[in-house]
Amino acid sequence: GGDAEVAGDAAARARLQVLARTARAPTVLVAAALVSHDSNELLARAAATATTTRDRQLVAITAAHLAHDEDLLDALVRDHLADHPDSILAAWIATQHQ
Repeated sequence: GGDAEVAGDAAARARLQVLARTARAPTVLVAAALVSHDSNELLARAAATATTTRDRQLVAITAAHLAHDEDLLDALVRDHLADHPDSILAAWIATQHQ
């Protein structure tokens, strides 16, 4: 987990942590994992609820990001954004490694 703030907004970070307590949407759980101190549990929940390829890819991208696996992250983000250019979370994650 990290102390990153979503777009520099501490209020958004706090809201994500509240939402994550009961969330079942993989994108909410992934976003919360990005700013949480308990990212492993949130990422595991995201993986368990991810039913689409898009969501499973986003979970894998987040896992690579949190593991600081730059090579895997680069490959996953490129593939994901080629298929889903509107994926704001994947694009944001990618910008954290440039």
